[in-house]
Amino acid sequence: MKKKQTKKKPVNLPPNYLDLVYIRDPEKHWETRSDGMAVVDLTHRGFFARIAQTFFKKPKVSHIALDRYGSVVWKHLDGNHTNGDIVRIMEETFPDEKDRMLDRTVTFLGTLQSSGFIIKK
Repeated sequence: MKKKQTKKKPVNLPPNYLDLVYIRDPEKHWETRSDGMAVVDLTHRGFFARIAQTFFKKPKVSHIALDRYGSVVWKHLDGNHTNGDIVRIMEETFPDEKDRMLDRTVTFLGTLQSSGFIIKK
């Protein structure tokens, strides 16, 4: 008995994470302080945020100051650098911590993405 031949669908493999390019969300305001550290603004929106702002005097905008590692990553999320490029930049900027930089950078990028601060280009 002959087997019926079926066409195989092409497999959509996810791209290599280090080849991805992220950009900062253009709706997020940020600035560089005089010491070179990046500060990102987070606007609190929604029903519960309005309650907290009204009754508990919580600010509408939080200013999140990034540390020296986060500031270097943030400044290179311009759409011109792959994640791999950013890891290499971090390794060059912080050579004493080169062995931890891949994990540190990937973890931080994941946090930025899940929090909505960066998007794929």
